[in-house]
Amino acid sequence: MLDVGDGHLLYWETCGNPAGTPAVWLHGGPGSGASLGARRNFDPDTYRVVLFDQRGCGRSRPLATEPGSNLSTNTTAHLIADIEQLRAHLGVTQWVVAGVSWGVTLAIAYAQRHPAAVQAMVLAAVTSADQHEIDWIVRDMGRIFPQEWAEFIAMVPSAEREGNLAAAYARLLADPDPVVRQQAAEAWCTWEDTHVSLMPGWTPDPRYADPAFRLLFATLVTHYWGNYCFLPDGDQMARIDSVADIPAVLIHGRYDISGPLDTAWRLHQSWPASTLVVLDDAGHGGAGFTDAVIRATDKFRSPRHVT
Repeated sequence: MLDVGDGHLLYWETCGNPAGTPAVWLHGGPGSGASLGARRNFDPDTYRVVLFDQRGCGRSRPLATEPGSNLSTNTTAHLIADIEQLRAHLGVTQWVVAGVSWGVTLAIAYAQRHPAAVQAMVLAAVTSADQHEIDWIVRDMGRIFPQEWAEFIAMVPSAEREGNLAAAYARLLADPDPVVRQQAAEAWCTWEDTHVSLMPGWTPDPRYADPAFRLLFATLVTHYWGNYCFLPDGDQMARIDSVADIPAVLIHGRYDISGPLDTAWRLHQSWPASTLVVLDDAGHGGAGFTDAVIRATDKFRSPRHVT
């Protein structure tokens, strides 16, 4: 556990080869936590892999849903500072930064502020914090799933339905009534499952069956999305020159309707050192993702560590 200030203790672990190429994995959500399966994205003989749970979730403490938890100290800027503090704590000079979904947005934000610390990047299920992309998920996807979206907004007071839906849900998830909080968490996670459901082989996310997980996950996602991830609109594309020379592999599923491919495409077009890998049978994850991430991370391991 690393004390990163503001009363937060960050859970971290390392695995693989202590003398290997350093790499850090940034999980999705926000609020998902680092799964054991994330270790599979790196060759353990050639990588020194760092996994950690972002503030307020997983094994870090306090959880965002604990009484008195202060979400004002849980922002993108705080997470970027945490990554840097963890790098310094571990004595890493430069590392491969990899992430998935929200972890992609966080990885780019981190690299744009600390480019000298980043050797290369592997970014799977490319996302952006742009307002139109968040609005696409919480509002425009209703054109594809009208019945499900009607059920999704039914929780929101009618006076707030034309506004920021993620922020409206964040208020419901902070309601003093635990029944309201749980109903809001269930409705939010049902919508999360819906807007990724068009990919081949989709099955419901079993994590959402856990009331504690879905409350925590929904609390952090709506906190970040309701504030447009605490980033100025269009910030990452506007600052792309700051990472233009960092090698990167962008991996995206053709059937990712909730996070359309054009985001990854536009990023790739503006990032000379990037490669775009499109998985034709995948969505926001799914078939071929792990293999594609492994192929990408294999490209950036240092030859001296290969056995």
